[in-house]
Amino acid sequence: MEFPDLGKHCSEKTCKQLDFLPVKCDACKQDFCKDHFTYAAHKCPFAFQKDVQVPVCPLCNTPIPVKKGQIPDVVVSDHIDRDCDSHPGKKKEKIFIYRCSKEGCKKKEMLQMACAQCHGNFCIQHRHPLDHSCRHGSRPTVKAGCSPMTASESKPSRDFLALAPGVLAQRLRYWFTRLM
Repeated sequence: MEFPDLGKHCSEKTCKQLDFLPVKCDACKQDFCKDHFTYAAHKCPFAFQKDVQVPVCPLCNTPIPVKKGQIPDVVVSDHIDRDCDSHPGKKKEKIFIYRCSKEGCKKKEMLQMACAQCHGNFCIQHRHPLDHSCRHGSRPTVKAGCSPMTASESKPSRDFLALAPGVLAQRLRYWFTRLM
């Protein structure tokens, strides 16, 4: 109370604290306390003129020069529309690049599925050696989930149904155990 002219009140409407060491905002020229002197704390309307930051393009990670008075969001948007090399609308990368090696098949896949025997690249439908008539090995090894079989086991003969009922049941049990 001895020095009534010493210090100033904070210009923030919600604060009005008497501060003996006030800070003057270099953008709006008002006095603020230690809690409200930053541009963000007192929502300075002229902060864009003084608070110079270099925005970075989120797509190509290059800094974008912004002149004083320009809004950084608008400048970055213009960069993305015109100059950005990584703009998703400008170039489209091919996703399905692995073409099936099966004769007559024109399908393409995202991932490479190479046969372990002939090392050809095949689509999902022809990925198993039995599906693409793999001729590299002595015989095709396996179909999905099955163990290796001989050619006589893999194709039952037509007289299979003419067998006695007991033999038929025994063979059916054999096939079911092989499949499981």
